[in-house]
This record gives sequence, C-alpha cells and structure tokens, in this order.
Amino acid sequence: MQPFELPDFYVVHPARLNPHVEGARLHSTEWARRMGMLDDTRDPGTPEIWDEEKLAAMDYALLCAYTHPDCAAPELDLITDWYVWVFYFDDHFLEVYKKPRDQEGARAYLDRLCAFMGPEPPEPRNAAERGLADLWARTVPARSASWRARFAESTENLVRESLWELSNITDDRVPNPVEYIEVRRKVGGAPWSADLVEHAVNAEVPERVAGTRPLRVLKDAFSDGVHLRNDIFSYQRETEREGEVNNCVLVVERFLGVGPQRAAEVVNDMLTSRLRQFENTALTEVPHIFEEHALDPAERAAVFAYVKGLQDWQSGGHEWHLRSSRYMNRGAVSRAPGGPSGLGTTAARLATALRAAAPSPLAAPFRPVGPAPLPEFTMPYEARVNPHRERAGHAVVRWCGAMGMYEPVARHPDPVWTAELLDGFAFAVCAASLDPDSTAEELEQATQWLAWGTYGDDYFPAIFFRDRDMAGAKAFVARMPLFMPLDCGATPPPATPVEAGLADLWRRTAAPMPMSGREEFRATVEDMVESWLWELHNHMQDRIPDPVDYLEMRRRTFGSDLTMCLTRLAHGNRVPPEVYRTRVIQGMENAVMDYACLLNDVFSYQKEVEFEGERLNGVLAVEHMLGCGRDAAVAIVDDLMTSRLRQFQRTAAEELPLLFEEFGLDEEAREILGGYVVELQNWMAGILKWHRETRRYGEEDLLRRYGRRHRLLPGPNGPGTSATRIRWPWPETAARSPLPEPSGPLAAYG
Repeated sequence: MQPFELPDFYVVHPARLNPHVEGARLHSTEWARRMGMLDDTRDPGTPEIWDEEKLAAMDYALLCAYTHPDCAAPELDLITDWYVWVFYFDDHFLEVYKKPRDQEGARAYLDRLCAFMGPEPPEPRNAAERGLADLWARTVPARSASWRARFAESTENLVRESLWELSNITDDRVPNPVEYIEVRRKVGGAPWSADLVEHAVNAEVPERVAGTRPLRVLKDAFSDGVHLRNDIFSYQRETEREGEVNNCVLVVERFLGVGPQRAAEVVNDMLTSRLRQFENTALTEVPHIFEEHALDPAERAAVFAYVKGLQDWQSGGHEWHLRSSRYMNRGAVSRAPGGPSGLGTTAARLATALRAAAPSPLAAPFRPVGPAPLPEFTMPYEARVNPHRERAGHAVVRWCGAMGMYEPVARHPDPVWTAELLDGFAFAVCAASLDPDSTAEELEQATQWLAWGTYGDDYFPAIFFRDRDMAGAKAFVARMPLFMPLDCGATPPPATPVEAGLADLWRRTAAPMPMSGREEFRATVEDMVESWLWELHNHMQDRIPDPVDYLEMRRRTFGSDLTMCLTRLAHGNRVPPEVYRTRVIQGMENAVMDYACLLNDVFSYQKEVEFEGERLNGVLAVEHMLGCGRDAAVAIVDDLMTSRLRQFQRTAAEELPLLFEEFGLDEEAREILGGYVVELQNWMAGILKWHRETRRYGEEDLLRRYGRRHRLLPGPNGPGTSATRIRWPWPETAARSPLPEPSGPLAAYG
C-alpha cells in the first residue's frame, strides 16, 4: 500500500511528447549495453544493477521525450543517454557504496569519475566511467567554453555531493529543511538538467546574464521543483526499500512531527510555491535584464527558449513520474494530451491553479498583530563584551551626525533618524559582542558599518517604497560603486547620507586591503544594496515571498555576508580562497546567517507587519506557507533556528576536520579556521544579546517612533496630493490577538 495519497499537483502546462521516443528507446538500450550497464555486459565484480527488462520499465527515453518535446532525434538520443548514465550512477552508487556505508571507497571512486571531464581523462574501468567519457566527448564540442564550465560544475556537484547523502545515511541523520533544499540542488542533479536544456534547445544563456539574480533564481526554482516532486513520488521506494534518509517528505515529517500524508501535502505546497516563484521571476524580473544588459534579439530569443525548455521539463517530468515503474504513482492525474479527459478534468486543473493563485489575507498592510511571543531561544554560547563599547557608542552618534543622518532628506521632510533614536538602537552593543577582542578604533569602525547598513535599510523604503519608485531605486543602487573606488581614489560629491557614510567608511576600511580583498568586500556591499531592490519588487506586488527565495535573499538584506567578509579578509591569505568556497564553510556560514536573520524576524515582526506594512518577514512567510497562526509560526521558526544551530555545531565538529585533511592544511590555517568557528559563535551570541538590549523593536519604542497606530497608506504623491492622503485609524481597542490557531498535527506548535 502507498504510505499516503498523492496530492493535487500544480501542473498548469500540459506535457507534450517528442515523436522520436521509440528511436531513443532502442538507441539508449543498446548504448547502455555497450557501456556495460546491463547484467549481460556488466564488468566482473560489479553487482546486478539493471537488466534490460528493468531499464525498459523505468523508460528514461519517455522521460526525455516528455521533458524535451521539440529536439531532433539525434539530440534526443544523446540526452536520453545522459539520463541513463545519471540514473545508473545513482543506482550503482547506492548498491556499491551507500548500502555498505563505504565512505573511503566512495571518495576515491568519485574523485576518479570527475577526472573524465578533464583535459586528460584516464582509461575507463567501469560502466559509469565509460558512459561519462563517451557522453562528454559527444556533447561539449558543440558548446561554448562558458557552458562547458557550468555543465562541468553541475556534473561534478551531483557526483561529489553524493558523499553528503552517504554521510547522512551512515549517521542515520535526517537533515533540516533548509540544509536539505540547499544541498539537494547539487546532489539531486536538476541544475545539471537545466544545463542540458540549453543544449537540447540549442540556445545558450548569454554569459553576461547567466549569473544575474533572475537567471539564478530560475535555475534554483526549477531545480527545487524537480527535486520536491521527485521526493513525493519516490518516498516509498527510498524509505521502505533503500534505507534513504535524504527525502524532503521525511525531512518535513521529522521537523514538524507530522505523519507522511501531512508531510507530503506540505512538500507539495513548497513545490507549488517554487513553481510560482519561477513564473513570477520569468514574467516580472527576466524582461528587465534584457534592457539592463542590452541583449540583442538573438540573445533574448535564447533566454526565452531556455525558459520554455525549463517549463517543458517540469510538465514532462511530472508526466513521466506518473508512468515510470520507478515510483509510486497510483491515484495521480495525468495532465498530458491523451490522459484523463472529459467533464470535470479541465475544471480540476483550473481549480488547482486558482488555489495556488489565491491572495492571502496576511498580505493586508498594517494589520494589528501585537508583539510576537519570544521563545527561549537556544544559545549555547555566552556573549562577551568588548571593553571599548561605550566609546564606540558615543563615536557612532557623532559620526552619523557628521554624515547627515539626522537631517531631512529629499522626498522625506522628516529626518529618517534622530540622535536620540540612534542612541537607543545601541549598535555598539552588537559590535562589541561580534568582535570582543578588537581595538577601540576597530570597534568604532565596525559599529559605524552596522549603523550605515541599518540607516540605508531604513532610508531605502522611506524614499522608494511609498512611491513604488523602481527607476529611482535602481539609479540609487547604481551610484553605490562610485563611492567604493578600488584604487581608494576620489569619489563624487555625495547626494545622500547613505553615499556620504559609504564614501567615508570605504576609504578607511579598504585602504589597508589588497586589491583582491577590496574586490571581494565591494561585491558584498553591492549585493546587500541590490537586495533592497528585491524587497521593493515584492512590495510593489504586495507579495509575501516564497520562503526559500526569502531566506536566501534575507542573508543579503541583513548584511550578513558583509560582516563575515570583513572577518574572512582579516585572515589574510593564510587560508586558500577555495577553502572558503567549499560546502563545509559555506554551510556553516549560511546556518549562522539563517539563525540571525530568523531571530531578527521574530523580534521585528510587529515593527514590520503592523507599523511598516511590510511583507518580508520569516514568521509571516511561515504563516503564509503552512496556513497557521502567528504563535505557531514563531514556534516553527524557533525550531528552524535551533536546527540550523545544531547543523553549524555538527559541521564544525565533524566535517571541518575532514576538510583540513582533504586540503592538506597546515597548522596555521587550521588554527585560523578554528578561530573562525569561534567568531561565528560570537556572531550569533552577539546578535541575540543586541536584540534583547536594543530599543528598536519594543512596542513602546515603536509607538513613540511611529505614532499610536495611525498608518499612512500608499496613495497619490507629489505637488497638490497631500490633501488626498488618507490615514488609517486603527481603533485603540482593536483586537490584538494572533490569527486563528491551527488544528490537527500543527496544533502542537500553538
């Protein structure tokens, strides 16, 4: 019996079938036999993986014919061979390395396999190596160098990150939801599939836009959609027959403490959200990069072909899951031509789309919500305090005044900040615990960076949100690099306190850095400022963002990488830069960032939702996703924070020593990275201490700053419009209770 009923999937585009499917079936079967993947041709000592009957039942040619409905027969043959190879690799790795828990043998096997994408591949010794060598030679000559680099990285990721899956199985460890989605993108292979889409449609994404946010989000949202769908269909096979722990349905089961049916429904909601994120990005963000990067007609057509190819893959992949013997698929509804038809089937599809598109009452601006309950946050580290804290606190008040932060600014008649307001924010409390051992001068500068970033975060919505002025906001962001010259030379006259503060801080901070450090640090500042455009984009749509997109962008809007970058640069060149780019280090950093960002979301919930009409808040995103009340959402966010903290601790204790060995790091580098772990601990403890002491989020402080629940609604602006502005009077006796509490399995979080 199936462990749960399959949910109603969000599939709005019917799948189409490539007419060359039969030829691909014959070709791929013969190719698999030649490579030694079938029992009658397998290498001596290789266990039984597939026979011809099993390969035929899984029908990878059908998968490729559905996911690439328009490519010619030779390309369909090639694409099908790639999928036969990747599924064979997955099943072979399961039998030979996952089941016996052979991590050492797996590492050597994967290292050798990746060599077949290099300039001098070795002689193949098994079916996986023969298949990759053959496919690489047949594919890459037709593609550009940039595509080859992307595809090689995607292929290496799905191969190497299999060790992460093996480690989880060995330790019987079910990952937390954020870690799972993050690493699943690499090991799951969907980014690899997205790269093959470019090859199949013969239209490469132009190199100069491949790394932009819209194209990155398209690829990530596509990948998450593919993986989450697969996890629902493969749950029974993986958990009952393979002993797998790397499945999102199981992840949600363990994290929320619910049964398989509810977990599958939550994962399906996540899948729907990711698909809607894909659609939103394609429709509202991609067109802008055409103009901003001046793509010519051929380049624009290539991007459109790529987007359509990804869309075809989603629908086709779903259809294949309904038909393959590899998955549980009883009770699922086909969306393809030739599937169920007649009265009611079109209405069912429309109902699915309408449910996904239904507006949320949580998006109503300035809802009275009251202070969010503060959990007993898990924090095993004690915040230390720099002895120069008081001096830094006085200095930052003077510095902000010198930068003009207490003065009225254009388009905003009242000062964004006052000296009294800033003093209550207590940024020196935060800086003093983030770096308890710095000198007085270093602490002053660190405090001023915190003040500058927060002032910018307050200034930007005050100027651009009410008017929904994306053009003005982009012009503002475009000026930021002018105040960070890599040669630390002259800058233009600053037009705002944000520019004045950045010019001053950049000169003092970047001057001692080498050129590579300046480039890296400037990129983190640019990323933070550009992320404010993403906030404005969601505000203009009155949109609560997709939780995955929210959390990944929140790391930028919070300025997390800016402060961590300064810490890394202080290490000098004593640690190889590639070490910082590993999954281990990035996993620790992301876990710490997420802890701090979600902590801020709990403390700032009332400020953002009730007093600022904000929709970008992690607690709100959980409410929207799970349909639960505020208090339940806070409890879930707290659980997620704790799980991210535990992940950080496990990675530091168990994976970091293995990284030392893998890179052959000397004692100095090991000591520096061990110190970096302590610095990240200080970072979390210091941010929690600051939130408990600052006067930025308390209800009485908010009432003094914003007034007694009178909200200025968006409306006409400019000369002569002030009389038309309507103030929303919240009754003083308005109910301040949270949203209705959940029932069923989630009630425990109430």
